[in-house]
Amino acid sequence: MKNTSYQTHDQFHIRNWAEEDRPREKLLNKGKSTLTDAELLGIIIRTGTKSLNAVDLAKRVLKEFNQDLNVLATLDAKELERIRGIGKAKAIAIVTAFELGRRRNEIVPDRKFKITSSSDVYKLMRPVLLDQPTEYFWVILLNRANKVIKKLPVSMGGVSGTIADPKVIFKYALDNLASGIILVHNHPSGTLKPSEADIRLTRQLKSSGKMLEIPVLDHLIFTDESYFSFTDEGIL
Repeated sequence: MKNTSYQTHDQFHIRNWAEEDRPREKLLNKGKSTLTDAELLGIIIRTGTKSLNAVDLAKRVLKEFNQDLNVLATLDAKELERIRGIGKAKAIAIVTAFELGRRRNEIVPDRKFKITSSSDVYKLMRPVLLDQPTEYFWVILLNRANKVIKKLPVSMGGVSGTIADPKVIFKYALDNLASGIILVHNHPSGTLKPSEADIRLTRQLKSSGKMLEIPVLDHLIFTDESYFSFTDEGIL
């Protein structure tokens, strides 16, 4: 009778790897930059399945999205749970890690940030609006030196639109003694072209700002890849 040997789950386990190849030890001994995306993700999800260790499971997850971390960062826990081997706890851990990464730049005090161009606005808002699946409208309040007083959310909409109330925007500006404001909203669809509603709202806010002597300096349409500036395009 022919004997067939089977690999046990223990043989797949990371603890049986050479110490220098284990992701956690590799991070401690060689530094975080030496780890692959799969190894970093493997540390986050901690455990694998009966047939895959944590790193191999991470490779499966990355393969689902063509190794694109930007796509992975946009998923919620429910979407991640659809991947074979990813349960609720692993999905929550992945979402949490990406959310922390997205927030890290927000700890820089806004008051230290001076706006000199539309690219500065994009840089300021990128940590807030990157990967957002719905549309948000924000206002940036500036002092006379074009330094940021603060940035504030005005409204949240759906996938295709949001409504910004001029009264709310200029109340923020007046309450904080702003000398100028910049408007920013994102297009989750990725399109940079302003809608007719975007243009009408911008003109309305520009007119209101002129009356209150709080000029609207720009309006940016934000996407994950680029932006559209009403000022740069000469239509503000």
